[in-house]
Amino acid sequence: MNNRFYLFIFIFFVCFLLGCSQKSETSASSSKIGLLLENTIDDQGWNSKGYQGLLNIHSKFEVDVVFKENIDSEAKVERAVEEFAAEGVTLVFGHGHFYAEPFTQLGKQYDDLHFVSFNGSVEGSNVTSLHFDGYAMGFFAGLIAAKMSETHQVGVIAAFPWQSEVEGFYEGASLDEMTTVRIDYVEDWANEEKALDFFNDMVASGVDVFYPTGDGFHVRVVEETKREGLYVIGYVSDQLDLGGTTVLTSTIQKVDGLYELIANQYQKDELIGGNFMYDFADGVISLGPFGSEVPEDVQKKWRMLLITLLRQVNYRLVGFSK
Repeated sequence: MNNRFYLFIFIFFVCFLLGCSQKSETSASSSKIGLLLENTIDDQGWNSKGYQGLLNIHSKFEVDVVFKENIDSEAKVERAVEEFAAEGVTLVFGHGHFYAEPFTQLGKQYDDLHFVSFNGSVEGSNVTSLHFDGYAMGFFAGLIAAKMSETHQVGVIAAFPWQSEVEGFYEGASLDEMTTVRIDYVEDWANEEKALDFFNDMVASGVDVFYPTGDGFHVRVVEETKREGLYVIGYVSDQLDLGGTTVLTSTIQKVDGLYELIANQYQKDELIGGNFMYDFADGVISLGPFGSEVPEDVQKKWRMLLITLLRQVNYRLVGFSK
């Protein structure tokens, strides 16, 4: 009787282990991650980086991924999320500030989904917002623009007033008292025509260094700056190859790396709701290679300044002089 009892325990234990293993495999294989984009994946900037981040997740974590382009209204977001949920998506990325508000609302309806957006304010235990420190990027761009300007006039062609990189650029450039900063807002991420109108106006007024902070029009501005023989600072990705000697450097957001970080947290059940800031010290923001027009001594000075800034709590407290 004792032998039969131990045999029963052994069989039960084996079945339990097999059941757990099968359940774990099923859970992993059923994971699916979705991405919503306001524009298309071929913009050579913000949206293409989000798409690359999704592909990285697919290859690194071996999960199914899906994406939808041109989801640029709340009605489209609601419909896309409904379709994602029906397809078994459990983690939804909304690639931009726009998705913060609808995700906050949808998080209440879909408590079995986790929503992740960028640079907006969210609420809810299953809603997360990731913030790049745009101020830090803009501050460096402003320093570089002021240093390299021959006319002492520099310009930002921004998408929206809430972009903190605009404030950073202004304060960085304004540390040089001789420099005048012009700022124009396109009020859209992708309106190339309006962005180029601002560009032409700035050229006519004497601006010779530009910082276009719109992921849908920045490439055209870089191309026009190259044609005019002026200077530009790249945005979101390294644009040295695109603009050649006209590109002084680029402020790079390593969006794809942040996607992997979040996916890893989600897989480990460590992803929580809330608003989280990432900057140079986190390795998700960096300066790209300097262009050949930037003198070596200036490059060295900026690298040293970056090291100094990484040790500071507040970027606004660090001085810089030409």
